[in-house]
Amino acid sequence: MAEASADRGRTTRQRLLGAAAALIAEVGWGGVSTRMVAERAGVAPGVVHYHFASLPDLLIAASTGVARAMLEELTGRLAEQPDPETGVEWLLGELSRYTGTDPASLLIVEMYLAAARLPELRDLLHEIVADSRTQIASWLRDRGHTGDTEATAAVLVAAVDGLVLHRGLDPGLDLTALAGPLRAMVRTDGHKEGSET
Repeated sequence: MAEASADRGRTTRQRLLGAAAALIAEVGWGGVSTRMVAERAGVAPGVVHYHFASLPDLLIAASTGVARAMLEELTGRLAEQPDPETGVEWLLGELSRYTGTDPASLLIVEMYLAAARLPELRDLLHEIVADSRTQIASWLRDRGHTGDTEATAAVLVAAVDGLVLHRGLDPGLDLTALAGPLRAMVRTDGHKEGSET
C-alpha cells in the first residue's frame, strides 16, 4: 500500500514537472502560475505545494531537469562520434532540429533569463553546463585534440547555446555553413583551416 502511494506521488511529481516545463515554453517564466500548472497536470492546486515548497522551486526543478537531460543526451551522443571534426558536423545536424521557437529552445531561453535573477537557478545551470564542458573536454582529449580542451569545450558549449538563440532570430540561418570555423577550432592535426597551401 505504501509502495503504491509512493508510486502515485512520483507519478504526480513528474506530471507537475512536465506541465511546468511545457508552460514555461508557452507563456514564459513569469507567466506560469500554480493554478495553470495544476490544471495542466490534472491535480488540485494544493497538490503543487505538497510536492514543491514554492512555484519558483517547481519551475527551477522542471527547467533544470529538461536542460540536464538535453545536455546529457547531446554530450553522450557526441561522445560516440569518432573524431572532433565529425563531431562538429553531427552537432550542427542535431542543432538544426531546434528552430529557436520550438518548445525546448523557448524553455532554455526562459531559463537563462530567469537565471540572471535567481541565484539558485544560476548555480544549478552553471553546474549542468560545467558538467557538459568537462565531458566534451574529455572527449576532445580522447580523440587527440592537443590544444586547450577546456577552453575549446567552453566555446563549443557556448556556440550551441548561441546558435539556438540565433535561430530564433534568423530561422533561415544555415548551420551547415558554420561547420568550417567550428571544425577549425577542434582540429586535431595542429593546422588551422585555410592554412594549407
